[in-house]
Amino acid sequence: MGRPYGRGMSPASTGASTTVDAAAHVPVPAIPSTDSRMTPGGPGYRRMSFALFLAGVATFALLYSTQALLPLISGDFGVTASDASWTVAAATGGLALFVLPMSALSERFGRRTVMTASLAVAVTLGLLVPFAPSLGALVVLRGLQGAALAGLPASAQAYLAEEVRPRALVTAIGLFVAGNSVGGMSGRVITGWVAQEWGWRVAVGVVGVIAVVCAVAFRLLLPAPRHFSAGSLRPRVLARTVRDHLADPLLRRLYAIGALFMTVFGGVYTVIGYRLTEAPFSLPQGIIGSVFLVYLVGTVSASTAGRLVGRVGRRGALYLAGATTAAGLLVSLLDSVVPVLLGLVLITAGFFAGHAVASSAVSRTAVHGRAQASALYQSAYYVGSSAGSTVGAVAFHAQGWAGTVGVGLLAVLGVVTITLLGSRAARAAARREPVPA
Repeated sequence: MGRPYGRGMSPASTGASTTVDAAAHVPVPAIPSTDSRMTPGGPGYRRMSFALFLAGVATFALLYSTQALLPLISGDFGVTASDASWTVAAATGGLALFVLPMSALSERFGRRTVMTASLAVAVTLGLLVPFAPSLGALVVLRGLQGAALAGLPASAQAYLAEEVRPRALVTAIGLFVAGNSVGGMSGRVITGWVAQEWGWRVAVGVVGVIAVVCAVAFRLLLPAPRHFSAGSLRPRVLARTVRDHLADPLLRRLYAIGALFMTVFGGVYTVIGYRLTEAPFSLPQGIIGSVFLVYLVGTVSASTAGRLVGRVGRRGALYLAGATTAAGLLVSLLDSVVPVLLGLVLITAGFFAGHAVASSAVSRTAVHGRAQASALYQSAYYVGSSAGSTVGAVAFHAQGWAGTVGVGLLAVLGVVTITLLGSRAARAAARREPVPA
């Protein structure tokens, strides 16, 4: 959907040669000899990668800023774990609800413009969150914050699909996902230690300030798009694009896989703070926040997902991600700090690898309306997060950690089942292909 040349560029500036129409004696541009999109090591790639990495940091730091603080929020407002979990579910639910409309705006006004505006509104709300007078007000602010952040994920993936060469796309999206993991980790670690000394309100305020810095740096660093072509905001066109994507069996499977992986992740990390504050662990808030350092494992697994796909294929990578996540859930059942930490490491590695593989596959599969295709994935993904946060907390309240693990294992089983169905569909399609003469 991109133009052959960027705005204001000539064929010569892209390294393309020209030919002459013999009849009309008019120079006619030839097909460019090289793809002008970015590639690792090429001009602008590092700036682009770092800018989107910072956007990912800000997005996840803001989106999950209350998750490590739920026990403190429960105590401050005198509510249960399932009630406090709505401060997370409202944010992810708001994102899931608004990501598709935001993607439509990015098709019309540009990826960079929408991402910049989304971050600006989100960080402003982030500075208001510490002053919420009640749990209800806090949930409303968090819902609005999630809606504002909706402009980031789908627009970022569409930007990458347009500006980066296809063979480098998994790696590029993996770096953006790695920024998500760093944001999720740093936000939780910082809030844990700050809250231990000054309370949860100061902690979320500090996250808001960090997000402001990331947002400013993002806007200064991100290169202007060269291959964006403005689309239509007409509802009929948008509805047709969404219908086309939902009619694609592969895209539907990828959306379901993203939602199920996030159900595991949302449930585990919403509840883990409560588990570690109780016996036999009884850990202080700062130490609980430091547990989220295991997100660094997700940074590595997301950024190396491209190499994993190159070795075992997309479905093989999804099987490995699901198996790793399931192993982590089972190990975490042991009532000792070391097995719990090992379980979190495995869960985090499996989740981020699976997410990077599925999300990049969406961007490569969609041949038009990439922002809408990515938006549908992100919507499913964050619906999974909201469901995991809520259902995981309810299961913990009813059955303890084993209940949360049970929810996670069911979700992993869903991932494996859908991937198996995809493998069967691919083999059936191969058998139907005509044999070359």
